[in-house]
Amino acid sequence: MEVASVLHMNGGTGEASYAKNSLLQQKVMSITKPIRDEAIRRIYNGKLPKCLAFADLGCSSGPNTLFMTCELIETVEMLCRELNHESPEYIIFLNDLPGNDFNNIFKFVECFKQNLNTRVVGGIGKCYITGLPASFYERILPTSSLHFVHSSCSVHWMSQVPKGIENNKGNICMASSSPLDVRNSYYHQFQRDFSLFLKCRARELVEGGSMVLTLTGRSTSGPLSNESHYIWELLAEALNDMVLEGIIKEDQIDSFNIPVYYPSSSELQLEIEKEGSFTLNRLEVFEVSWNAACGEEHNDNSEGYKVAQLIRAAAEPLLVNHFGEAIIDDVFHRYQHILADRMSKEKTVLLNLVVSLTKTT
Repeated sequence: MEVASVLHMNGGTGEASYAKNSLLQQKVMSITKPIRDEAIRRIYNGKLPKCLAFADLGCSSGPNTLFMTCELIETVEMLCRELNHESPEYIIFLNDLPGNDFNNIFKFVECFKQNLNTRVVGGIGKCYITGLPASFYERILPTSSLHFVHSSCSVHWMSQVPKGIENNKGNICMASSSPLDVRNSYYHQFQRDFSLFLKCRARELVEGGSMVLTLTGRSTSGPLSNESHYIWELLAEALNDMVLEGIIKEDQIDSFNIPVYYPSSSELQLEIEKEGSFTLNRLEVFEVSWNAACGEEHNDNSEGYKVAQLIRAAAEPLLVNHFGEAIIDDVFHRYQHILADRMSKEKTVLLNLVVSLTKTT
C-alpha cells in the first residue's frame, strides 16, 4: 500500500465524512488551546513580525481546519491590541496528503475571513491561505519561512506500513497479541518518521520559531493499554468475524495493517532530544473519552454508532483500497455493536500527548 496516495480522511459533508465525524478531534483541540496560545504569544512577542506565517500539518477538511486558524489569528489580534501594535499580515499554509478534500476547505475561506473580521474589533490584517498537498515527512516549505507549526491528531500516522510484519496475523496494527518483532518494527518506523519530521520542520522554522503537536499516545512503554491501539483491535475483531463467516479471506486480513503508531511520552521525548533542534517547553498527557465523538447526542444507542463513524471517516479509504467497497457497510455495522458493548462495560478513552517546542538550532 502506497500510504501517501491512499491515506486521507473521508471528504465532503456526508454521513461518513470527517467533517461530520470529528467532534472528538475538536475536543482535543479545545483542551490544547492554552498551550497553542502560550506558544503563539511567545513567538509574536519575540519576533514582532510584520508578516506572520504558520502551517497546519494534517489539516484534513471540515470545521476543525479553519476553527484552529481562527483561534490563532484571534490570539495574535488580542496581543496586538494589548501592545498597541498594527496587525500583521498572515500567511497560512494548510497541509495534508494529496487525497485530502482541499476543495471543501476553500469553499468556506471567504466566509471565514468575513466572519473573523466581524468577530475581531477593528478587523484583522491581510490573510492569505494556501493549500499544500504533500506528506509532512518531507520538506514542504522554504528554509526559515515559518514562525509557527501546528499539528493535531496527525503525527501518529506514519509514512508507510512497517516492513517485516507479515506475522502480525489477525491484527491490523500493533496490538496486544502482536509478536515482539512486529512491535519493534512499528516502533522503529515511528522513530524514523518522527526524526525526519523534526528535521524538516527545523529547516522550515525561523530560529526561535514554535511548534505545538498533539497526537494520540499511550501511557505505558508496552502496547498493552486500553487507551492506545485498542480501538483498532476492535475493528480487527469485526473483520475477523467476517473471516469466520467466509465473507473475506483470512489472507486478506493478515496482509492488511494500519500505518499508525501511538508513542509513549518517554518515546516522544527521547526522539526530540536525539534530533536536537528543539527545546521542549511542555509535554503533557490527557485523556479524552470515546464518548466525545457523540457531542451532545449521548445515549446508549448512539455511542457505538458515532465512534464507529469516527473511525470510518479515517479508515474507510484504506479499507476500500485493500478489501473493496462491498464490505464497508457490513464491517462498520458489526464494529458499531462491538464498540457499544465494550463502552457499556469498560473505561474507553484515548490518551493524547501534546508537546510545545521552540527551535533552537
